[in-house]
Amino acid sequence: MTSRQVVVVAYEGAELVDIASVTTAFDLANRLGAVPPYEVALATLDGGALRCETGLMLHAQTALRLVDRVDTLVVSGGRGHTAAAADAELVRQVRRLAGTARRVASVCTGATVLASAGLLDGLRATTHWWYADELATAYPSVKVDAAPIYVREGNVSTSGGVTASLDLTLAFIEEDHGSELARWVAMGMVTYLQRPGNQAQMSVFTTARRPDHATLRAVMDHVTAHPDDDLTTESLALRAGVSARQLSRLFNDHLGEPPAAVVRRFRLELAARLVASTDLPLSQVAKRCGFSSAEALRQAFAARYGVSPRSFRQTQSRAAAPSG
Repeated sequence: MTSRQVVVVAYEGAELVDIASVTTAFDLANRLGAVPPYEVALATLDGGALRCETGLMLHAQTALRLVDRVDTLVVSGGRGHTAAAADAELVRQVRRLAGTARRVASVCTGATVLASAGLLDGLRATTHWWYADELATAYPSVKVDAAPIYVREGNVSTSGGVTASLDLTLAFIEEDHGSELARWVAMGMVTYLQRPGNQAQMSVFTTARRPDHATLRAVMDHVTAHPDDDLTTESLALRAGVSARQLSRLFNDHLGEPPAAVVRRFRLELAARLVASTDLPLSQVAKRCGFSSAEALRQAFAARYGVSPRSFRQTQSRAAAPSG
């Protein structure tokens, strides 16, 4: 039985989670019956140990120069990515192995190494949102998109920050062995199966702190408490006792977006949560989230996430354990 060889490339300052999310998912797929199985190896340039970003030590199983060909090549990320991308021999070995691989991928800031090897030229790619501007500036030939959790362009894939690597690995497992095995791997790792690749890395639920400005804070409290209310800029301004122009200036100055964009993003993320976690009819989800109809929700949802609410619900429901 021929195995699928997966080589994860690491270096000094690599992020441990970037490595473990990939290797653990493939290993669990093997234990759950993947045929052909994955043969996973951690490789460094010289085959020696590396100190991870956290200071923990990992021992590589092989040197890159000793690997002849691979099925899947994955370059990990970490704070050492800049030095790794400047290492001419490391980059040369990555480029060489990429030429033999069915799939090439990077995790988080590992995209910097792929870009240095010329493997992302002309392609759309993502990386950890924190380093997106840095990647775009250093490699202008790469079409950097900081929003999605992963991007697939032909046989080259790039994932966003840290745990987004698990979403990409689940996509690989589903591609190789079908959705059922990928579902069991996801359940075994207690995660969703699987977030759409173009779901945003950043969410208003995790990133939006309450604004310091009292007027803006009161407006945002109203938005989050009453998503089904009239939340037009004019209505919010009237409630806040300021002009629509002044409210727009406050939003742009403190939140970086106009009121309508913030409201729409909040409503869509709330809708995504309700679609994934409840059995509410889409018409009720639309009503609760301030959309005029299920069709209006469908169009906005597809534009934001690249899938319909119905398809998104079906994907998320796979993560639920089967009855009995």
